[in-house]
Amino acid sequence: MNNIENKNLASITRRAVAFTIDDFIASILFVVIFYEQIASFINVVDMMAFIKQNIWVLMSIKVIYHTFFIAVNGATLGKYIAKIKVVNEDSGDLLSWGNAFYRALIRTVGEILFYITFIFAFAGPKKQTLQDKLAKSVVVNA
Repeated sequence: MNNIENKNLASITRRAVAFTIDDFIASILFVVIFYEQIASFINVVDMMAFIKQNIWVLMSIKVIYHTFFIAVNGATLGKYIAKIKVVNEDSGDLLSWGNAFYRALIRTVGEILFYITFIFAFAGPKKQTLQDKLAKSVVVNA
C-alpha cells in the first residue's frame, strides 16, 4: 500500500451503505426495463418466476453499472453518496476499464454465491474483498 494509508481506507459501514444504494439502483433499472411485464403479474409466484428467468439481465446491469462508474469516476452513485471510491492499490489512480470490468464481474459472481467474495473484507488489513484483491484495488474515503 505504497500511496494509500490505512487511515484513508473506507470503513465497512460506508461500503455497506454504498452497496445497498447501488443494489437499489440496479433493481430500479431492472424494473424500468421490464415494467410492462412486471406490472402485469397478478401474484408473487409469477413475478418470482419471471425474475428467476431474467436474473442474467439484472446481473448484466450490475456489471455494466459498476464497470462504467468505477472506470470513469472511481465511484458508483452509492459510493459517491457514501463518500468513498475505488482506486488502484499501488498508484491510487482510477482503475483501468479492464480492471473495473474484472472487479465488477467477480463482485456479481460473489453476490450469486451468497456474497462469499465480500467476506474477505473482514480479514485483511486493506479491507479488500476478493474482487478488490483480484483487481488490485482498494476502497478509500473520497
